[in-house]
Formats: sequence, structure tokens, C-alpha cells
Amino acid sequence: MALFMGQPGASAFYLWGWLLLTYAGYSMVVLSHTAWGGVLSRDYQQRSRIYGWWQAGNMVGMILVLCLPPLLVGVFQTGHAEGVRAMGWFIVALLPITILMAVRVVGEPAAPVARHAAGIRQYLALLGRPSVRMLLFADLLMGLAPGIAGALFLFFFERVKHFDKTQSGVLLLIYFLAGLLSAPLWPFLAKRIGKHRALSVAAVIYAIVQVATVFTPVGNSGIGTLVLILAGIPYTAAPVLVRAMMADIGDEERLTSGVDRTGLLYAILTGTVKLGYALAIGAFPVLQWMGFDPKVPTVSGDNALIAMYAIVPATMGLVVAAVMLRYPLDATRVAEIQRQLGARDAAERDAPAAEPQAHVLPQQVPAPGPAE
Repeated sequence: MALFMGQPGASAFYLWGWLLLTYAGYSMVVLSHTAWGGVLSRDYQQRSRIYGWWQAGNMVGMILVLCLPPLLVGVFQTGHAEGVRAMGWFIVALLPITILMAVRVVGEPAAPVARHAAGIRQYLALLGRPSVRMLLFADLLMGLAPGIAGALFLFFFERVKHFDKTQSGVLLLIYFLAGLLSAPLWPFLAKRIGKHRALSVAAVIYAIVQVATVFTPVGNSGIGTLVLILAGIPYTAAPVLVRAMMADIGDEERLTSGVDRTGLLYAILTGTVKLGYALAIGAFPVLQWMGFDPKVPTVSGDNALIAMYAIVPATMGLVVAAVMLRYPLDATRVAEIQRQLGARDAAERDAPAAEPQAHVLPQQVPAPGPAE
């Protein structure tokens, strides 16, 4: 709340301090939320649907928050600062309501209390799994690529495609709306061809559309709208499918080690997302090094902007597609893992408790009689 209510002239210490506190709390919430979703179902397909709804909720919240400032400015003639404060109050008002609904309605499967180590060694052991490394690499690139494109979105459409700020903002909103409406597509496709192949399809679509934006006619809002709709379709694929696939890896780990490390797996995944966001900011110094000046248009600078906005993210998408085609945990393999887990869990439940050993007193040696 302190960030949204910050006053003009707020110090860097004030902003950094509240940002650190906000992101620390956000990380804890996202970790528990995603790990919670991973244990709501053991079904390979149902996990995709769970995270599809999860991502749809994220998108609805994001769109509602982003719409508040322009709505207040247009309807109530308020300033932009009042719109930002309204965003803060909106979040504060909805958080307790939505948390209470989730806790009371969703619930969580009962699980036995299990205590096990959760240190650096355990994290490194999980990173030693090929399936974990492949999934984290794909998630990093599928977060980094849209992160770079998102950071450069306004520069690209204003500088290269000659849209004004209002038009660019509308295009960005269309992009998010397309992402929201396409969220059910990816669980549906995952059911038909498998999660890893569905993610490959999304990555290829993303790469093609990113390159297509380069050829969008200058100032043509109709074609620009169509391109942004197509670009938004794969936006929700990685958040949905990667988290559902990580739950499958949790089953694999439990079968191998006998320990449920779902929380650790989602903690690693949360760190990958943060790393992608951080690396995306590196697009600006790279652009500057390539000759881009945000104030002075140049041919070399515009070419650098096109390369960073379209070509680099598209290349990342193609790399993800290639990696995911080699991903080992398909529906058949996960079903076999869960069959073995079910058999082992049933055997442990049905095993009779060991009978206590009878307490045997040591044989007593008669006391020696009097010497004869």
C-alpha cells in the first residue's frame, strides 16, 4: 500500500525498502499458491485445468487493475496519481476477501506430516534431474522473451510503427485480453497432444508472431490489433503448462526419493521467474550499446530496437520448442509413476504394525550356596 500511496519526492530508500518488502511477501504468496495448486489433483490432465483457471484469475486481476487509472480519468476526471492510489486500495480491499474464499472453499488434501531437510544440498539434487533442468530452462526463456518484448513494447510501436501512446495502450490491453481468452486453449491442447508438445506449439506460435510484428504496416491499427491478438494467444501457455508439469516432476521425485519435495520444486520455479524478470531489464543497456537513443531516432537505433523486440524473443521461443520436444515426462510416463506410487502407498497403509517384542527377563543365576 505504501508504494501506491507514495508522495512526490519520496526517497530512493523509501521506494527500495517497500519494494523489497512487497516482493518478499509476493514471493511467499506465489510459492504457497502454486505449490497448493500442484497437490489439488494427481491427474495429469486435471493439473493443466487447475493452472489454466489459476492463470485466468491472474489475467482478470491484472486487467482490472490496469483499467482503473484510465477509467477514473475518463469518468471522474481525476488525475493519474489518484488512479494509481485506486489501484492500491483495490488490491487491499480484495486480498482478504479472495484469501478467505480460497481457504474456505478450495481446501487442501490431507497429507501426513513429514519432516525432511530442505537445504542447499536438496535444491542441488533437484537441479540434477534432467526433467527439472529442461523445464526451468524453458520457463526462464518463456518468461524472459515476453519480458524483453514487454519492456520495449511502447518504444517499438511508437518509434517504429508510429502509433501514439493511446493507441499503443489499447494494443497492450488487447494483448492481455487475448491472453485471458486463450487460457482454456492450452489445457485443451495438452489433453490432446501432451503438455510438453503443447508448450512447443505455443513457443513456435510466439516466435512466428513476434517476427510478424516487424512486417505490420506503419500506423495500421487494424492489422496491429490482429497481430496483438495472435501474440496474446501463447502468453498464458508457459505459466499454465510449466506449473502443471512441475507437479508431475513432484511425483517423479517422490517415487525416486520417497520424499515429497513439491514445495522445493515450486520454490525453484519461482526463482526462475524472478530471474527472467531481472534479466529482461538488461535489454536497455544492450540497446544503448547497439546505438539506440530513446530521444533521437536513428536507423541503427531503430534496427537494434527491432532486433531486440522481435528477433531475440522469437529465437528464444524456437529454442524452447526444441528443448520441450525432448522432455521425458509425457502422459504415459506420468501414469506409470502414479501407478507405482499408488501401489507403494497402498502397501504402506496395509502393512500390519510390527508386534512389540515380549519383554524377556534375563535368566537368573542361582546364588551360590554356602561352601561345603
